[in-house]
Amino acid sequence: MSTTSILPDSFASDTSLSNTKMHLLTTGYQLISQKGFTAVGIKQILDTAGVPKGSFYHYFASKEAFGEAIISYYFTRYKRRLEIIDEQDSSAQQKLYDYFQNWYDTQQNGCDHEKCLVVKLSAEVADMSEPMRKVLHQGYQQTINWLATQIKAGWLDHSVPHPANLSAESIAKRWYFAWLGASLIAKISQTDTPLAEVWQMVTTEIGR
Repeated sequence: MSTTSILPDSFASDTSLSNTKMHLLTTGYQLISQKGFTAVGIKQILDTAGVPKGSFYHYFASKEAFGEAIISYYFTRYKRRLEIIDEQDSSAQQKLYDYFQNWYDTQQNGCDHEKCLVVKLSAEVADMSEPMRKVLHQGYQQTINWLATQIKAGWLDHSVPHPANLSAESIAKRWYFAWLGASLIAKISQTDTPLAEVWQMVTTEIGR
């Protein structure tokens, strides 16, 4: 089954930012997604982007501010992908299925810059940078809110089972936390088994 991609498009598609700032964000996004935040220095970003140091500090006060901007922009694009799924003429159950199938498919078989920014940074920056932690948390909550909305819609159209004594928000959190944890463990174990286990759990709970 084909699914709607919910990965962020290339930053270069956004014309609201200057070419230099966009180029820095694109370069940093790729490097940090591949190597992690602490492993990538400003010099490497500048050398890879071919941008002078002064241009970096014109747009970003620090590397931390740069990381915060990358995460924030990632979730802005991610939100648009959720909206695209929401606009589909399908049941709430199908929308949830498409979302999680996309997550399952894109997190398998290793990790590249198109897949793993949030998974990689979640394990790295929570205790290191309060601004980056906050923007990650806000992004997580954005997705959890979307999932809860779909669950409620599924209860209304009777496409999603409605368990007793559980709110839509609680279910959304359980699913999201399970998927994020499975993605981290899949990276550590270098096996797709954690993803397969969570995939089976969620598809059963949405009634597939």
